[in-house]
Amino acid sequence: MKASNKTIIYIILIIMSFIMLVPFAWMILTAFKTVGGSTQMDPFVIFPSKWRSDNFVEVAHNVDFVRLYFNTIAMIALRVLCAVVTATTAGYAFARLNFKGKNLMFGLVLFQMMIPTQIFIIPQYIMVSNLGWTNTLMGLLFPGLVSAFGTFLLRQAFMGLPKELEEAARLDGCNIGQTFLYIMAPLTKSSMVALGIFTAVFAYKDLMWPMIVCPDTNHTTLASALAKMQGQFTTNYPELMAAALIACLPMIVIYVLFQKQFIEGIATSGGKL
Repeated sequence: MKASNKTIIYIILIIMSFIMLVPFAWMILTAFKTVGGSTQMDPFVIFPSKWRSDNFVEVAHNVDFVRLYFNTIAMIALRVLCAVVTATTAGYAFARLNFKGKNLMFGLVLFQMMIPTQIFIIPQYIMVSNLGWTNTLMGLLFPGLVSAFGTFLLRQAFMGLPKELEEAARLDGCNIGQTFLYIMAPLTKSSMVALGIFTAVFAYKDLMWPMIVCPDTNHTTLASALAKMQGQFTTNYPELMAAALIACLPMIVIYVLFQKQFIEGIATSGGKL
């Protein structure tokens, strides 16, 4: 590639990066403005005329972020754990084992991936309500107990492994469980990491299900609590943006700590968020 073409590509990527950062910068600046300053229409007034931290104090006083952090992080951790465990075992079964109804069952998994998730909300809510899990952590976890996408992803990962590994394991006296646990599963670690990243991001930004199953603010997640801060007629945008900035901190910290694994997982899966 010519140096001039490479320079043009870099310039375009830098410009697109700045464009993508505009909403985040607007959120930060609005969090330090007054209500009047956040709603004025002058496009040339970008920075606050007076930087105020009162919005963060007011939001921290009105919203129990410690409880919301706990609910959100616990939901993400449990969904990631359940998705990785169930998808790894199911993916291995679909990829390496032969049993009756295998193609039919995997077709049902693909069918679930092709239809909108909103279709499952009513039956899922009925099941959660009958189990008495409304306004509970188990209610938030329920849709993430299994992952159709994760099953497909891990099946493809296991199918890419050579059969000689299983044959060598059988010669060494390993049964199916030992072959899966000690030989095959460790070789799909990158796909597990990718699935964990996708599951964590999707769980963090899930809005509809927490609002339905956990209407109580003390038992809901950060995304649902932010949505409930918007008024029917008026909205205090500085306080809302201050709360959004506080809510973003966990994912920012997680990304900074696991940046390498995040990039490797996305690159390995060949997917995008």
